[in-house]
Amino acid sequence: MYVEVLTQISAKAVDQYYVYSVPEVFMNNIKIGIRVRIPFGKMELEGFVMNILNDTDYAKSKIRDISDVVDDRPVLNKEMLLLGKYMSKHLLCSLVSAYQVMLPKALKAKVNTNIKIKYNKYLRRTKSIEEIDKYISGCKYEGQVNLLCKLKEGDVLITKMSSTINTIIKNGLGEIYLEEDKRYSYTGISNYKRVVLNEEQEKAKDIVVNSFGDANTYLLYGVTGSGKTEVYMSIIEEALKLGKEAIMLVPEISLTPQVVGKFISRFGDVVAVLHSKLSDTERYDEYRKITTGEAKIVIGTRSAIFVPFNNIGVIIIDEEHTSSYKQENHPRYNAKDIAILRSKYHKCPVVMGSATPSLESFARAGNKVYKLLILSKRPSSSTMPNVEIIDMKEEVKKGNFILSDTLKCKIKEKLGRKEQSIILLNRRGYSSIISCRECGYTEKCPKCDVTYTYHKTSNNLKCHYCGTAKVPSKVCPKCGSKLRDFGLGTEKLEEELNKLFKARIVRMDVDTTSKKGEHQKIIDDFGEHKYDILIGTQMIAKGLDFPLVTLVGVVSVDSSLMAPDFRASENTFQLLSQVAGRAGRSTSKGEVIIQTYNPDHYSIMLAKNHDYLKFYKEEMSIRKMLKYPPYYYLALVSISSRDYEGGFKEANKIGNYLRSKLGNSIILGPTTSSAFKINNIYHYQIIIKYQKEDNLISTLNFIIDMYKNNNKIDVEVDFNPIRI
Repeated sequence: MYVEVLTQISAKAVDQYYVYSVPEVFMNNIKIGIRVRIPFGKMELEGFVMNILNDTDYAKSKIRDISDVVDDRPVLNKEMLLLGKYMSKHLLCSLVSAYQVMLPKALKAKVNTNIKIKYNKYLRRTKSIEEIDKYISGCKYEGQVNLLCKLKEGDVLITKMSSTINTIIKNGLGEIYLEEDKRYSYTGISNYKRVVLNEEQEKAKDIVVNSFGDANTYLLYGVTGSGKTEVYMSIIEEALKLGKEAIMLVPEISLTPQVVGKFISRFGDVVAVLHSKLSDTERYDEYRKITTGEAKIVIGTRSAIFVPFNNIGVIIIDEEHTSSYKQENHPRYNAKDIAILRSKYHKCPVVMGSATPSLESFARAGNKVYKLLILSKRPSSSTMPNVEIIDMKEEVKKGNFILSDTLKCKIKEKLGRKEQSIILLNRRGYSSIISCRECGYTEKCPKCDVTYTYHKTSNNLKCHYCGTAKVPSKVCPKCGSKLRDFGLGTEKLEEELNKLFKARIVRMDVDTTSKKGEHQKIIDDFGEHKYDILIGTQMIAKGLDFPLVTLVGVVSVDSSLMAPDFRASENTFQLLSQVAGRAGRSTSKGEVIIQTYNPDHYSIMLAKNHDYLKFYKEEMSIRKMLKYPPYYYLALVSISSRDYEGGFKEANKIGNYLRSKLGNSIILGPTTSSAFKINNIYHYQIIIKYQKEDNLISTLNFIIDMYKNNNKIDVEVDFNPIRI
């Protein structure tokens, strides 16, 4: 017997099957999709078994034996094997990288990553309580009596065997059993109460449920606070009644605790959770719940779309407009695309929900590619919040550089009423620039040629691209003048609020949630009103539900609006609409204060009016004129090199080749990437705009193959990139 093995090496140059023979001792263990250990040159690697052969044309004398079989059952099922091949072909990534991204660390093909199942040892009684009592009455040993009394109440966890335990077992009063230890458990707080769906919600649910068995894609367009989560849970409940499984994707780890709390309250232990903040062991345990059939619902971020369910009834993608569903490194998949592929395999519906759908999704709904479902109002007595725009140009004249008079007044008012406020600033750190006013010197990362961000709490300068950190200088190295910080981050905003108000303030950003469980703790504490004001970046902008929040303030929205990105206006509108939706979700009226230097910009004005449809029409007209999605598709070709001139030279060659082969496309570049130098590597890019280009994949594949053995130049392709 022989096997074709795909090794753990993801390099394009070795992205192929290698033939190995199977020793007799392993023949009964070999299955397609399992991992095996193999000799590879002077190394020992792991790989996936892709094919089983009775014979081969390769010279038998040169074929080596597999070293070991890692798994007792396949880690890649039939669907995953097919999906990986599709991803490799259409995303231009190595086949093994497609498979590796589907699996938790413990199950990847990689030597020394295996995680053992942990078992707890329990003692349980084997006699009736009456028989136990009879034994106790004649027992002279205190240790036995105490343990038997505990045993009467239930099973006892055993951490160490003892003579007392052995005696109880010997006398037939108890026995030892093992139970798998679940290293993840939800510890959050949920005040979830099941609600009756209103007419709109019920209609949306029924339409999806009636399509079970068909691979339809639905866009659930519902205003913030319209009860989309209740619709999702009702649809999932119907899927479970039919013996099917469900996947629920959320965009941010910060959303997971609240969503998980609601789902566990309603569905119990059939819920599994997958996201990057779980430890490797916790993720492995949750994955085992799925593979053993214990879990019927999976809630998770992007990679949860790959869970190996065999009978999916529905896939739900919450806040579908969010860019976090797109992976930005290889393989550059979009979870929404994978969901639609899996829906075709399982013949199940996909539901994508948002109050601010991406333009691409809403356009597809308009063209009947997706089916549109609408929730036009909030189901409770709450109404949409009042939104006020503050022109910061006028505030600066009054000396207000961070908070306007209006926002300060509103925060004070809410504190007096014992209500809560959320303040959004989408930039972490204390200040964005450390600079000299005299000569203009700016502290930059030497590896990335971008400005450091100052973090006052840790008193260091950090590069948010490569992670380099240093202690800030006090004086300018060029002229000797005092260095000053400029710009605004969440740290400085927190400091300012603490100066102005006697309030309980908590900050939620990457810096305060780096430790395990911090997301959940902050959300739980704020939900219990242990804090009056929540400061945060965009992670607090969507999905969170706090009944006591009646004020949302948005500080410095212009950083999003002025980003060098064709989606800047769309991102700004979505951000403002989503964060505004956190206010007034209960009976009290909500208020939103937006501070900006561009008060007349259409994305800000239309967010103020909660007018998504008008924004959609305005933005679509601009996209059509400039030939951007959804009217055109994009492909981003990235060229990187440690050699500045060599990289640019090769980028020009690639650009000329693309122009010669892709006559129906618009080729832009090459030019430097927005982040040109990262960790001493120079980055160039070419943008391809196309509507239909039959030889696009083959042309790009040719380029990648041409450079696959080049150690000086790296070429990658990203289809429909989030950022360009």
